[in-house]
Amino acid sequence: MEVSIACATALNMILSNLSATREKSVWEILSETKTVFLIVSGIREFSGGSMATEYFQEMASLLSTILQKWSASRFSVWNDTKLMEVLEAMHENPDVSIKVALLKLYSGIALCGNGAMKLLQNGEALLQMMVLCMGRSRPLSVQMEGFRLAQRLATNKQGCLKMLSLCCEPIVKAIIDGMTGWTLSSGKIANDQMSLLVEACRLALIIRWDGEHHDYFWKKGIDKVLLDLLLEKFRNGQSVHLLTLEEQMSEAQEALKADVLLVLRPYMWDILGWLAIYCREDFNPNIHSHELLIDMLIRCACLTFTDSVRKGWQICQSDLSETFRSESASRAVLMMIYSPCKYIASKARSMLSEILKPTGKEYLKHSLRVLNFTLTRDNFGIPDMLQTGINLVALTCCACLPWYRSYIVKSGGVKTLLAFIKWCLSNDVHIGRLSFAPHLHNIFSQRLCCWVCKEDWEGNDILLLYGLWGLAELLHYGSISKNVDIFSGQVEYTEAQFVRMLQEICSDNSALGLKWNAAYILSYFGFYGFPCKLGRRIGKALDENEFADTRIILAKGESMSVHGVVLAIRCPSLLPPEELSHDEKASDGSSGRCAVDKQYGKFKKDIRLSSHVDNQALSKLLKFVYLGYLHAGDEHVKKLNILAKHCSLQPLSTMLGRRRPKWGTLFPIYDLTPALALTGHHFSYGLLLDLCLRTFFIVLDQRVLSFYIFVH
Repeated sequence: MEVSIACATALNMILSNLSATREKSVWEILSETKTVFLIVSGIREFSGGSMATEYFQEMASLLSTILQKWSASRFSVWNDTKLMEVLEAMHENPDVSIKVALLKLYSGIALCGNGAMKLLQNGEALLQMMVLCMGRSRPLSVQMEGFRLAQRLATNKQGCLKMLSLCCEPIVKAIIDGMTGWTLSSGKIANDQMSLLVEACRLALIIRWDGEHHDYFWKKGIDKVLLDLLLEKFRNGQSVHLLTLEEQMSEAQEALKADVLLVLRPYMWDILGWLAIYCREDFNPNIHSHELLIDMLIRCACLTFTDSVRKGWQICQSDLSETFRSESASRAVLMMIYSPCKYIASKARSMLSEILKPTGKEYLKHSLRVLNFTLTRDNFGIPDMLQTGINLVALTCCACLPWYRSYIVKSGGVKTLLAFIKWCLSNDVHIGRLSFAPHLHNIFSQRLCCWVCKEDWEGNDILLLYGLWGLAELLHYGSISKNVDIFSGQVEYTEAQFVRMLQEICSDNSALGLKWNAAYILSYFGFYGFPCKLGRRIGKALDENEFADTRIILAKGESMSVHGVVLAIRCPSLLPPEELSHDEKASDGSSGRCAVDKQYGKFKKDIRLSSHVDNQALSKLLKFVYLGYLHAGDEHVKKLNILAKHCSLQPLSTMLGRRRPKWGTLFPIYDLTPALALTGHHFSYGLLLDLCLRTFFIVLDQRVLSFYIFVH
């Protein structure tokens, strides 16, 4: 045992200091010598009574190091049931070194998405132990590893919500405790306390996903926690409630100049932004907090934001860290201004307007200048991209402020945004927010495997998203009287080209935010819905009678031939509530009357609609059912909206009403696969079969197609 422990210690030190260039060759050695198997076997045989705890500690530590560096090692570990049982039995061991080694080992397993979900399948005991380790009464080393394990388990939305479903309130309480358990000494904070604060703030970013944990954060006073981290002076007895508005402004400006907790600022702004964008419309700040606390946070964010725009033309490499912090503050202001919460949105807009009053026009002029300059450059680095992003945010924020909105339009801001959107698409400019947010990176970010990790709503095109968002807001507020005015004087970039470009964004694999904003802008050009490639293929069948098995008859006797299977999946409200079986005769008397007769091996159905149904509105609605979108003038929108509501087509109704898409909302998917599970309906499936065969023969060669048929 002494030899094993010594070898494990030495090997762990070697692997921990291994350069990335040597990892491949070293892994080959570890594989040949079955090192992972031997370590797992040793841990499986461990029992607290027969082996020294040092043995488990060193073996678990070595195994966690291997798991962190080599993804190929993880399956054999998390898939070992006996090993998982041994680890679970160690939860109650009070030894600090055992706790640290155990938590590190779990963190290594959780680097694999499948491993993390395995841990969470029956994770009550694990999560209970993890939350206890995050508590204030535990040693700092144990707290740190507890927070890191929670971060690994919450790598994506699925893992995060699964974890929170098991112990939401205790995790939120542990985060709040971690963010408040610090003290200043001679104007400084101890290194160990700062490290714990960083880990707690990183875990607090679970707030980037919507859920019940938002309510718990408000209940635990997250607004006061953030304000204490921003304004250290208030921790020494001063209260924001006792200050006048002028004093609050002065205190905020002074506090923002302090450099004690600068490393935490990006986390604080991000947390504030996520809280705002997911806040309920009727949120009352006086229920769980005091409105003055939220007001002070909003004021601090607006001050930081306007200061970042003012300093934009002076940016240099030495200022890069400050600009990274400014980006988070700018983003927080954007999310507050467009928050669903009426209180937060109105406060953010009024405060930003007040702060911008002296020099707002100059800020906007500079922002437009930066964007126009960007369009003339072939390439630019992170500082330029970062500043471009901040200026796009500035335009989007000001798009909802009446005076500044009109100034943007008069200064050619609309055409600038159009040109910028085209520039992003033409030059394949793909920049994710991670490029602007180094605080979101950690040593494990590049070591993940089997996680479906996306940047959620904004994806990897954050500049394009900001550009579309800004243009959408200018259209929303009616700043542009006629769409054609946008393209006047342009030859190479016409309205038709712009519409096709937006439809392509909706049809490809773009992030949800891009799709929603593109669809929202399309509604101002008369296109309502959600274009997609499959819809375009299915849409060709609407004007063809081939495979049509259903006839919709209007009150005036006019009829339309459609495909019952498409209606059943895309708009079942148009079908009768009950389908007749093969041996039943037609029934009489209702507006949803269905007559069935057999012709040439097919069933034909007649569906009679109410006299209140408008022919043109129905025709356009069927376009949406088949294509996924429709084209209509303003004169048809009202009737279409009524029909869409009656047919329970809520996403279409949202577009027809031109309501802003809410952050995080899923984009409607054109999916016909449920048709394969339909039973009791007499539909012709020729249309779907024809589409499937065409698609397979286009995409797959004969050998792959044969294999596919064999497997299924």
